[in-house]
Amino acid sequence: MKKSVIIILLVLIADQALKIWVKLSMTLGDEIPILGSWFNLYFTENNGMAFGLQFGGEFGKLFLSIFRILAIIAIAVYLYILIKRNSRSGLVISISLIFAGAVGNIIDSTFYGVLFTQSTYHTIGVYAAEGQGYASWLHGRVVDMFYFPIIDFTAATGPSWLPSWIYGSDGHFIFFRPIFNIADSSITIGVTWLLLFERKYLIL
Repeated sequence: MKKSVIIILLVLIADQALKIWVKLSMTLGDEIPILGSWFNLYFTENNGMAFGLQFGGEFGKLFLSIFRILAIIAIAVYLYILIKRNSRSGLVISISLIFAGAVGNIIDSTFYGVLFTQSTYHTIGVYAAEGQGYASWLHGRVVDMFYFPIIDFTAATGPSWLPSWIYGSDGHFIFFRPIFNIADSSITIGVTWLLLFERKYLIL
């Protein structure tokens, strides 16, 4: 139990601390180079799922937020069962990482719309006075910032054998194009570890 709680708290504290700092320090589209042109902090927000995937309009956003809350409850119950049964550490850790990542993103969706003002490409968001947030409860946007454009070239500079559809709307092929956060990373690590090493130990 202690190991699981520590993992969840560490992920949540790191995730929320970085998101709040980005939200209160950067305008949308602001970019801070960390490792040359390969790794940047790039502030963006999304209405949808992990890695900036979208999910249909305001109703879709509300549905997604409610689905996330129900999924978090289910994961919490499952994690509690695993701990009570003294399941393998690797299994408990992977589920803890998935749970922590899911909670990290639902915090944004649930609270950020009422806690902060609108971030734009010209203004930095601030803590909102009562009733002055940019959205209602469960309609907040998830803050993303990790961007790894390790490979970036255009149709003019790239290999001639690449098909045209591989280039984005901006005419660039970028790997890795999605922008994500610590919570997304926690979910990805947890799921990957689960599938690779713990799948046969899952309790169904």
